[in-house]
Amino acid sequence: MIQVGIIGSAGYTAGELFRILLNHPKAEINFAYSTSNAGNLVSAIHQDLEGETNLCFTDEINPNVNVVFLCLGHGNSKAFLEKITFASHTKVIDLSNDFRLNDDATFNGRTFVYGLPEFQKNEIKNADNIANPGCFATAIQLGLLPLAKAGLLQNDVHIQAVTGSTGAGQSLSETTHFTWRNNNFSYYKPFSHQHLGEISETLVTLQGNLETDINFMPYRGDFTRGIFATMYTKYEGSLEDAKALYKAFYKDAAFTTVSDKPLHLKQVVNTNKCLVHLHKHENKLLITSCIDNLLKGASGQAVHNMNLLFGLEETTGLHLKAAYF
Repeated sequence: MIQVGIIGSAGYTAGELFRILLNHPKAEINFAYSTSNAGNLVSAIHQDLEGETNLCFTDEINPNVNVVFLCLGHGNSKAFLEKITFASHTKVIDLSNDFRLNDDATFNGRTFVYGLPEFQKNEIKNADNIANPGCFATAIQLGLLPLAKAGLLQNDVHIQAVTGSTGAGQSLSETTHFTWRNNNFSYYKPFSHQHLGEISETLVTLQGNLETDINFMPYRGDFTRGIFATMYTKYEGSLEDAKALYKAFYKDAAFTTVSDKPLHLKQVVNTNKCLVHLHKHENKLLITSCIDNLLKGASGQAVHNMNLLFGLEETTGLHLKAAYF
C-alpha cells in the first residue's frame, strides 16, 4: 500500500482527498497533519466522512511516507518545505500555485513537474514531485491543447469561465458569504487571473510560436462546485475537422471526453471528468469545457498524478459518478 501524508488537512481539497483515498485500493492515509485540529476526528471537520473513518488529525509528521499531498494556501508550500524535510524517496504533490511556473519548478533540492496528464503523461510518470494545475487552468488548457498542438492558435482567444463558491476556499470572505453569493453573479480579476501564467507556458510548449492574446474573464457563480468555461477563436477549418482533431488528441485520455452534445455542469460535478464540446459559427470555433473544480481541478487530478507516479492504472480509485439528480 502507498503510504500517504496529507498536509493542511482541514480545507475543501483535503476533504476530497480523504474521500478518494479512503476508498483507494492501493493507498493508505498514514497521517493527516493539521496543527489547529490535532487530536480531533477527521470526520468532525469533514462531516461527509462520518462513519467512514476513525482517523484523527495530528500535529506530527512521518517524513518517510511514500507521498505527501500539500493542501496549503498559495505561497505556503514553499515556507512549509523550508521547515520540514521529507525522505529522499518521498514524492511531493503540491496543490498550490507555488511550483507551477517554470521559474519556480526547482526548490530546496526538489524539481516539480507540471501535472496535467493530458499534456505530459510520460514526464509525470518519471517525476519525483508534481505541481498540480489550477482549476481554471485545467478547464481552459483542456479546451485549447489540441489547437496549440496543431499550431492553430493564430488569433486572440477569448475565454469566459464561471466557478462555484468552493473555488474560493473554505475561509470566509466578503464574496463567499451565503447572503452575498446567493442569487448573485460577478466577475473578478479580469484579464489578470493568476492561472494565466501556467496556461501560457503550456500553450507555448506545444505551439512554440504562440503570439496571441489569451483574454480571460473569470466569474463567480451561484452554486458550490464546478467550472463551466467557454472560449472562442478564429478557425478556418470545418467543424468536422475540429472534432477529428480533438478526438484524436484525447483518444487515450483517461478522463477527458469530446462530446457531440452541448454540455452542462451536472455531467461532471463529483467526478474527475472533463467534457469538451465544439461549435462552429462562421469563422469562429467555440469550445466548451466543464470540470468539477475540486476533483478534476484539484484533488482528483492529484490522485491521478499519484497513480501515474507509482505505476498504477491511472483511473484507480477515481471511478466517481456524477451527482446528476
